[in-house]
Amino acid sequence: MTDVTATAAPSGGRFMRLLAARGGTVPGAPTMVLQHREALVWTLGKAAALEQLVMCQYLYATCSMKDRDDEGLTPEQLEATRRWRREIINIAEQEMLHLALVQNLLTAVGAGSALERPNFPLPPHAYPAGIRMELLPFNEQSLRHFIYLERPEGLDMADQDALAAVEKAAPLPLATEDEIGPRLQDFATIGELYRAIEIGFDHLAEKIGESRLFLGPPGAQATSRDFWFPELVPVTDLASAHAAIDTIVEQGEGARGEWRNAHFGRLVAVLDEFLDLRDQDPSFEPSRPVLPACVREREDGLPIPLISEPFTSRSVDLLNAVYEVILQLLARYFAHTDETDDQLGVLAEVAVALMKNVVKPVGGLVTRLPIGPEYPGRTAGPTFELFYGVDYLLPHRDAAWAVLEERMRLLSELGTRCQNMCSPQYMPTLVKVTATLDSLADQLAEAR
Repeated sequence: MTDVTATAAPSGGRFMRLLAARGGTVPGAPTMVLQHREALVWTLGKAAALEQLVMCQYLYATCSMKDRDDEGLTPEQLEATRRWRREIINIAEQEMLHLALVQNLLTAVGAGSALERPNFPLPPHAYPAGIRMELLPFNEQSLRHFIYLERPEGLDMADQDALAAVEKAAPLPLATEDEIGPRLQDFATIGELYRAIEIGFDHLAEKIGESRLFLGPPGAQATSRDFWFPELVPVTDLASAHAAIDTIVEQGEGARGEWRNAHFGRLVAVLDEFLDLRDQDPSFEPSRPVLPACVREREDGLPIPLISEPFTSRSVDLLNAVYEVILQLLARYFAHTDETDDQLGVLAEVAVALMKNVVKPVGGLVTRLPIGPEYPGRTAGPTFELFYGVDYLLPHRDAAWAVLEERMRLLSELGTRCQNMCSPQYMPTLVKVTATLDSLADQLAEAR
């Protein structure tokens, strides 16, 4: 995996030029030590949860963005907002690719899928202090937050909230060679996390041999046969593990001198455009007044805003439950037993269709709905609230397919109940969503 140094000639907007002038440094030694398979698997699980959390942040921001002619934007502002939305959706889709590649890395070393994650807001100490995860509307703050998360190693830039958190936190200790159990260790950037994982693969391959390290079945991994990413290939040895990690890091932060085309550089370009338009019109506000309010209280007692408006609560519940089914479908895909290739294709197709044709439209709908009188003028958002903290594997094939179909039928019924509660302007979206859920349930039933 390559380190990052910004060497290209300065170009673009003010922020892009500033970054080019600052440049970068060659990364130092990783701050993590992965001595055995369990530590590698555990750290890959943390990476998988991180990819999912980052993806959810991007989706929340895109759903918050105005997209109609009657939301107070000029034609130029609306066109720009729609273009930025498409760009960030594409970045979120690549985070899905990264999540799938991490699942392949896990499968390759004999582990199961890792699709569980904490709910927002994250509990304390879920990640090192500088790795902050927040659901934010699309604005300057969220763009700077995303840029900071995707920053290349060694690049001199700051996020004030993250820096404040780092200053207050004591560094996490390194693991020692004789520790048998894994634990959280420090890393400053996502790239540094993956560089430590890569070194962990190298260390274990040298220690026990590639044939013993890569003992998982390639046929249980995701490929471009079932998903649309040409970079999605099985991990079978050290070279393919390196290739998977390189894809994740280079799409996020970029290879040496090439960060402008990575997530980092693309977000910098969006921020520059946004700042230029806001300079022309200081009142420019491209997002709705969303607040990450939840349907249920937290089990850990952490105080959070709660939705009291019944229709809003039902609609957010529908989105959350559909997202949970997506995780169940993916878990079954990665841990399948005797499914045929066609059946695996159905699992992947239904998961993608749910994200595109249910989560996306319902996510946009809820950002137009009030939270309740306790939060006047504020609207809800897709908080991706998971109902319980367990893994999502349905382990027995016949039962798994029956349960997935049953759940889809129940979600279709919930969609119908939402229709019965909604105002006329929301009816077309909910009718399409309900029909989609019925159709996908039929697809699962036919494939069984």
